[in-house]
Amino acid sequence: MPQLNDTVARVTDRIRERSHKSRSTYLSRMAQAAEEGPRRAHLTCGNQAHAYAAMGADQNRLAEGRAPNLGIVSAYNDMLSAHQPFERFPDLIRATARENGATAQVAGGVPAMCDGVTQGQVGMELSLFSRDVIALATGVALSHNTFDAALYLGVCDKIVPGLIIGAATFGYIPGVFLPAGPMTSGLPNDEKARVRKEFAQGNIGRDELMKAEMASYHGPGTCTFYGTANSNQMLMEFMGLHLPGASFVNPNTPLRDALTVAGTEAALANTALGNDYRPVSQILDERAFVNGIVGLMATGGSTNLVLHLPAMARAAGVLLTLEDFDELSNATPLLAKVYPNGLADVNHFHAAGGLGYMIGQLLEAGLLHEDVKTTAGDGLNLYTQEPKLRDGRVAYEAGPRDSLNAKILRPASDPFQPSGGLKQLEGNLGRGIMKVSAVAPELHVVEAKARVFEDQASVKEAFQKGEFTEDTVVVVRFQGPSANGMPELHNLTPTLAVLLDRGLKVALVTDGRMSGASGKVPAAIHVSPEALGAGPLSKVQDGDLIRVDASAGTLDNLTTGFADRPARTPDLSDNGHGVGRELFAPFRQLVGNAEDGAGVVV
Repeated sequence: MPQLNDTVARVTDRIRERSHKSRSTYLSRMAQAAEEGPRRAHLTCGNQAHAYAAMGADQNRLAEGRAPNLGIVSAYNDMLSAHQPFERFPDLIRATARENGATAQVAGGVPAMCDGVTQGQVGMELSLFSRDVIALATGVALSHNTFDAALYLGVCDKIVPGLIIGAATFGYIPGVFLPAGPMTSGLPNDEKARVRKEFAQGNIGRDELMKAEMASYHGPGTCTFYGTANSNQMLMEFMGLHLPGASFVNPNTPLRDALTVAGTEAALANTALGNDYRPVSQILDERAFVNGIVGLMATGGSTNLVLHLPAMARAAGVLLTLEDFDELSNATPLLAKVYPNGLADVNHFHAAGGLGYMIGQLLEAGLLHEDVKTTAGDGLNLYTQEPKLRDGRVAYEAGPRDSLNAKILRPASDPFQPSGGLKQLEGNLGRGIMKVSAVAPELHVVEAKARVFEDQASVKEAFQKGEFTEDTVVVVRFQGPSANGMPELHNLTPTLAVLLDRGLKVALVTDGRMSGASGKVPAAIHVSPEALGAGPLSKVQDGDLIRVDASAGTLDNLTTGFADRPARTPDLSDNGHGVGRELFAPFRQLVGNAEDGAGVVV
């Protein structure tokens, strides 16, 4: 293999050194748990009888304890298109386990909310916190201690990160993540975006908007743009927790089912009862997280992963910082153009060569650690292979060595741009990030007067009144995790995009989030410290001169004396009730900083 890139090696070494104490403690605990042997051996007969009572013909095999028992942790519901296909998975998994002399049980379910449904709604204030709830629910599911390995069924925004936190906590058992795949292509994403802007300007009615949205989101599977859900799937493949090539195979197809069978068989083979024990704790090391970050940058992936990855890593004793993301982004070429970074959707990306081609290119460029453990075996080179259906089963063959569409995928030697999709910004307003892969170069620097808002509805109201008539930095504050759970502000994208189309230079600065679909608007997001608690954003006033500079990586208020002003104290009396927000008051009080992952349980 080619020599490892100097930046990748240096950042990995720095993470390893920074994490030495926490990682050592974590591994020691995992080793101690593993030494106790298969979990069911420590349960009383009464304990086991309760666990097996409803298992019918599988009862005797479970009681004997000589064959693996798989725990299924599922995010199934039929309100989320991405998770609806999981309805069929448990029966397929149980049948596969039986054919291999083993057993499988649904250990528990985890909640899976849809950010697409809650965008711009009060429910979005529960979205980020749902990640920690999912981690807790995973812990409850696996706490029965009857499983030799786990299968994790989840796809979307907070679901995979929450499952990873849970899987790392139970890292002494193996785990395989089984995806559901993307929905087939519908209305092109650029056409959907055009219709949304037309609606924002009042040029079309709600009936036309609804028709376009239903034509875009039209069937089972993940949304086809490259947002957080599909970034999660990329991440699981780069980190070795999917089977190779599993991420972007459409739901309810023979190959999708065959991959589910193969994933089940991999989990059975990886248990401590066999000869190839590979627990999650050995897979989720600093090299796996660096590989995941490189994949995020090379694909122009979701900004939400900059929040999730530090929390996921901490659960495995690995400590990540924004500097790690920034340096790896600078060293990683952008190899993919998938909407909102381009016109293609993930189905087009997969057809052009997909993740197998990208991993091969990045390995050849020395930008990935090849010497890693994965659920499929040793070495990331396994993930350059492509799954094919042969006699009803998965068979692997060498993946494409050349891009099949240079408008979507390019080699590392001729990338779309020499550096990755995310940029750290730091200055007297705090630290944040910007997704620059979809932002025009002339918008990488915006210096303009501030308009300050404390909710996204007020921004839309000002737009509808025609108040944006000059270059503007829109500051939306008190959107951080402690204030209201850090909702996504993706609903602002069509409004701000219209202003860009009118020739204005506009940027967004916020302590809230934007989704992976945030598109062409330059947005300094996740600003930390958040405004609540006297963060710098709380002192910004209308008319302050703000400079958002993605080229230099700076975020500053250029107005003399702004830092000496008293902090604005918001009225958050309405944030604590309605749509379940009452239940999450402890989360708002305990949550960490955005730059550390905004975690509650880690």
